[in-house]
Amino acid sequence: MKILQVVPSLAKEKGGPTQIILEMVHSLGECGITVEIVTTNDNGSNLLNVPLHQRIEYEKVPVWFFPRFSPPIKDFIFSADLTKWLWQHLADYDIVHTHYLFSYAPTCAAVIATYQRIPYIATPYGMLTEWAINNQRLKKQIYSIIERYNLNRAVAIHCSTAEESKNVEEFNVNTQNIVIPYGIHLPNYQSNAKQCIHKIYNVYSKKKIILYLSRIHYKKRPDLLIKALRKLNEQDYDFHLILAGSGEPDYVNHLKKLVASVGLTKHTSFAGFVTGEDKNLLLQGSDIFVLPSFSENFGVAVAEAMAAGLPVIVTPGVQISPEIAEAKAGLVVEGDVETLADAIATLLNSPHLRHELGENGKRLVSHRYSWKVIAQNLISVYTAIIEGKPLPDHLSNY
Repeated sequence: MKILQVVPSLAKEKGGPTQIILEMVHSLGECGITVEIVTTNDNGSNLLNVPLHQRIEYEKVPVWFFPRFSPPIKDFIFSADLTKWLWQHLADYDIVHTHYLFSYAPTCAAVIATYQRIPYIATPYGMLTEWAINNQRLKKQIYSIIERYNLNRAVAIHCSTAEESKNVEEFNVNTQNIVIPYGIHLPNYQSNAKQCIHKIYNVYSKKKIILYLSRIHYKKRPDLLIKALRKLNEQDYDFHLILAGSGEPDYVNHLKKLVASVGLTKHTSFAGFVTGEDKNLLLQGSDIFVLPSFSENFGVAVAEAMAAGLPVIVTPGVQISPEIAEAKAGLVVEGDVETLADAIATLLNSPHLRHELGENGKRLVSHRYSWKVIAQNLISVYTAIIEGKPLPDHLSNY
């Protein structure tokens, strides 16, 4: 079995999707599957410093990188050399698995796979939610004609949540979809994480740390969190907000001005993009995690927070929110200032509830979001496709 994963970019600033793809390929490889990634050297506003036109080991997985057309068209990421390579080599693989929509590489791979009669699976990454479709609506209305055609010719659509499966059906796609969540690794426990975080960010030891860790983007509504915390600050709640993540400079500056205007400057730290041990320290050293997003396909950062034992507060736009509510791993609230502020206040007032939700979250992640189980589920789907059998109806949750 030889599988090709096609993705437009492995830029770290893409956040969860980049991490998911790399972890997925690594986990499949550990199960004995021959799997490779083909992508561009896109790195946001820069380029990755990697060898091109050859198979290399990148982040412990095999990757082919090809030059991105520069300057890039935002998110489209065209590459003529990638096109040529796909045309010449796609037939070397048993299955093509594309990642993202409304971007050149996965679209091109789907078209070539259809022409060469190679089966392909598509993973949309939440790009068919109502919010996502309405964002840059005109461009996506035009591009949707191509994407709907490609999705209807795929052998399967890989959805990470039941809600995403509904989004695919509402996009008038008749291809069978399979629901397999993304995976999360349980972190190594660090007993001194809280002390370290309070020292790094110069926060008084008894203050509770509220963490936002995600891309700094208006879709994820960090501004709503700031406004909710202004209300709590006026009620003399003692907290410190850490906003961790990268984003467009203009929007980050807008948030900094908002923080200053509502009197939260001394209660807020902008941590920038964090990864590795720095991220683990933040997740394990904070007290509450909040992501009030308009639209979130899976929410890798939310699952990472639960894995670290953090109680989470999310909005219904985070598509794993039903699982969070069912497992009592966090609070799912509507996205308005009053409701969000009340939810944060509830957790600030109750150490017992924070602990209970955090333990439930760790249990949920270890049971449902294990990469080992997810890789086996993907392999069962790949095997059925190669052997020409029906896709499995029941996939393991544990």
